[in-house]
Amino acid sequence: MIRRMLAILHARNLEFVRDRASFGWNIMLPILLVVGMGLIFSGPPRPLFKAGVLQDSAEIDLDSHPFLGTRYVQFVGLTDEQKAVAKLSRHRIDLLFDPARSRYWVNTDSPKGYVLERLLLQVDPQLEKATVSAEQIRYIDWLLPGILGMNMMFSCLFGVGYVVVRYRKNGFLKRLQATPLRAVEFIGAQVISRLILILAVSIFVFAGTNYFIHFRMEGSYLALLLVAVLGAICMIALGLLVAARATSEEFAGGVLNMITWPMMLLSGVWFSMEGANPIMRQAAQLLPLTHVLEAARAIMLDGAGLADVSRSLLILTAMTVVFIVGGTWLFRWRLE
Repeated sequence: MIRRMLAILHARNLEFVRDRASFGWNIMLPILLVVGMGLIFSGPPRPLFKAGVLQDSAEIDLDSHPFLGTRYVQFVGLTDEQKAVAKLSRHRIDLLFDPARSRYWVNTDSPKGYVLERLLLQVDPQLEKATVSAEQIRYIDWLLPGILGMNMMFSCLFGVGYVVVRYRKNGFLKRLQATPLRAVEFIGAQVISRLILILAVSIFVFAGTNYFIHFRMEGSYLALLLVAVLGAICMIALGLLVAARATSEEFAGGVLNMITWPMMLLSGVWFSMEGANPIMRQAAQLLPLTHVLEAARAIMLDGAGLADVSRSLLILTAMTVVFIVGGTWLFRWRLE
């Protein structure tokens, strides 16, 4: 029994080592993740709070008020009062401070805002508390699109990528090649199949949780559905592009992880990118999930119409075309 087990163990090890793509990716993936995380989170300790500072320029003079020297608070210079208050009401910042007029705004539904207010009043108890003119929203209302979008991302990318690679590995695609089926037809069927499943699950989760929590919905459900459809198709097409030539689940999983992690961190799933490094904010614009969440939040929280989110829709459409064309061109039926 031991000899048989050792023989299988030896065979499996040889199989893994000889699969150069998987073997190399298992080495490179943790290195790339560590380097990427190091670049994102390098520098001084990460701030716990984000405070907007209302002033005439984006440059903040930290010596103009004692509060601006508070550690672990990221101060973001803002010049437009109306837009700044709107960002506060949408949880993009935790507190808004106007040192020139000795006043501040706080979102009463923000736990971080409450803590920042206490810290600010400890430094300067004579400040005037201004009224937030924009309607405040709950954090869960802002978070919901991120959670649904993240679930959609994982289902689209891994659900399609793994399936196609498994089909290729077990010879199913090789047998399909002997039929009149073309690559574009196979890819189209995969997109439609996964799209139906993703939309059904997302609608069920949204409706089920909304029954108990009653999420904010200012815009059109049809507009939100269009964003979800276009976003899902875009990410399914991206998964098919990754799986177009991959020959093993390990390699495809590594590549998909390298795609999903940046979207988890940079697309605004859990926190706003307001005040982040400009390079990171520009990089986020290259990710499909960023545009899905921007459009969904604009519709749900601000009542935006399709014209208002047309930029995000056009970018998602362009990405989808590129991914589908690239996946069709690179697609191969066999392992060789």
